[in-house]
Amino acid sequence: MSGAGLAIQSATTTMNASRFLATLAVTASLALAATAAAADKDWIVLFDGKVTDKLRGFKQEGFPDKMWVVDGDALKTVPGRGVDLITKDKFKDFELELEWKVAPGGNSGVMYRVNESVGGASWHTGPEMQILDDAGHGDGKNPKTSAGSLYALIAPNDRKRTRPVGEFNSAKIVFKDNQVQHWLNGEKIVEFKWGSADLQELIAKSKFAGMPRFMKEEEGAITFQHHGQEFWLRKVRVRRL
Repeated sequence: MSGAGLAIQSATTTMNASRFLATLAVTASLALAATAAAADKDWIVLFDGKVTDKLRGFKQEGFPDKMWVVDGDALKTVPGRGVDLITKDKFKDFELELEWKVAPGGNSGVMYRVNESVGGASWHTGPEMQILDDAGHGDGKNPKTSAGSLYALIAPNDRKRTRPVGEFNSAKIVFKDNQVQHWLNGEKIVEFKWGSADLQELIAKSKFAGMPRFMKEEEGAITFQHHGQEFWLRKVRVRRL
């Protein structure tokens, strides 16, 4: 074969290889996009900045729009006496993601496996991931009641970092096969086993000792606490695991 022929053959081979690699890249990109789209379908958006139809007031049929209002892209409490928000659906194993911020001295929480037919408040059955201005609220002095804690039971570890008051924190709760994790700003700060002997001992020594259904439900609603102070939620979504 002449030198010109070899050059043409080499150029053709290089072109085919480039096309093959480009095809592979496009295929991989499409596969990743399809996987991401499939994963997104698993998520239930509880609040997207506008719609609140997946939430209602605790022990109420409708949404308490005099106590919770849309503020920009967030859902905000109206200061004063309020009512907790509860998901219309119940969840057993789940992953919950959200962003939160509080006003100075603010206090709130996220409770899970809540049974509203038992007791007079959400926290009579559901444990709480604490939401708090640690520096401006008295509960911040006790690690077990500080932001991110399993309220009054387990303190966050030393990886906990909170953002300044007025800025949003990212939070996540993962509940799978009785293993529960609290995440705050990208760090896992609390982990425990639901129903374990160690946990039961902690409960027996706490203010929840006289509540027979506390942390006993096999499934329940997710609840966002209205504690009277200003508190904001945004980018709230959950998926079943």
